[in-house]
Amino acid sequence: MKVAIIHYWFITRRGGEKVVESILKLYPNADIYTLFYDKSKYGNYLNGHKVYTSILDNKFFRKHYQQIFPLYPLGIRSLKLKKNYDLIISSESGPAKGVFINNNAPHICYIHSPMRYVWSHQKVYLKSANYFLRPIMSFFFSRLKEWDKTTVNNVDLYIANSNNVANRVKEYYQRKAEIVYPPIANSIFDKPIIKNVKEYYLSFGALTPYKKIDLLVDAFNANGKSLIIVGEGSEKEKLIQKANKNIQFISCPSWNEVEAVFYKSKALIFPGEEDFGMIPLEVMAYGIPVIAFSKGGALETVVENTENIEKSSGLFFPKQSITSINKIINDFEKIENKFDAGWIRNHAKKFKEYYFLENFKKIIDKFLQSFLK
Repeated sequence: MKVAIIHYWFITRRGGEKVVESILKLYPNADIYTLFYDKSKYGNYLNGHKVYTSILDNKFFRKHYQQIFPLYPLGIRSLKLKKNYDLIISSESGPAKGVFINNNAPHICYIHSPMRYVWSHQKVYLKSANYFLRPIMSFFFSRLKEWDKTTVNNVDLYIANSNNVANRVKEYYQRKAEIVYPPIANSIFDKPIIKNVKEYYLSFGALTPYKKIDLLVDAFNANGKSLIIVGEGSEKEKLIQKANKNIQFISCPSWNEVEAVFYKSKALIFPGEEDFGMIPLEVMAYGIPVIAFSKGGALETVVENTENIEKSSGLFFPKQSITSINKIINDFEKIENKFDAGWIRNHAKKFKEYYFLENFKKIIDKFLQSFLK
């Protein structure tokens, strides 16, 4: 079967890109189409696959890829499929599902979220922007939303990464979505659980507005506790400028370096409303608890059992506020020694890549059987 995989971009290696790498294990001969591909930053993870990029894929646009969102429709339209494929799989939280399919091949969309900046998180992105740029951004967001609507029925089957995202697909697109949780690498669970002295709290992930890392910085500026922030993104310089000395920003180019940070972490703090959130599960795989905002995908991955902390993988806080975060940190420090690292890891194992591959393949095979009748 000739398969094409469409993904918004390969510039950083985050959750969406790891999902594509897993899908490629099911379809090892698939071709890849994307707006931007920066191999020097992304690494060799796509070696052996043909990667076709859009007319936007140049050094300048790659550097400013998040700021040039009004050009995404132009970029996706420029991705002319090179063959008559038997199956199209788009990996979507941007414009990927809008690709033109010239032979009416079945199109399955694994959706991480409808475009956040035009649907669920538009206000967050506008609030983070320069005041004078907001009207311009709002105008282009509106235009992009209208274009996004025209691509909804380009998809034959939606598969959402969580119940949370399936609900968004139903609300914004009026379409039903199957649900397959994204993959957590099997190899992570082979690593030992090391009982080091815990020195700091951890924030790990993309430094973008909807992640609410600015709120986390404010909370730790207030409480004076040690916080390590691992990640890159558009908000990084702004966050560095506002952070006190108890907050450290580091880059971890290799997973071994990330692991070294994990082993000394008291807990991961996750202040944003996530679509699903693979990072909490990756951290839980090392037996580390998670303190999360009680909304969105975290409700599907973090287990809070206040009656029996030994069977909990973390705690929730109810409001995105400094007071709420610092209260839950104080509550956590009273019981942190009661968390069972082995139980936390076993909970995370339910999301191993093995189950993703099995469930994803099962849904696709069933769909193709009915589609080809």
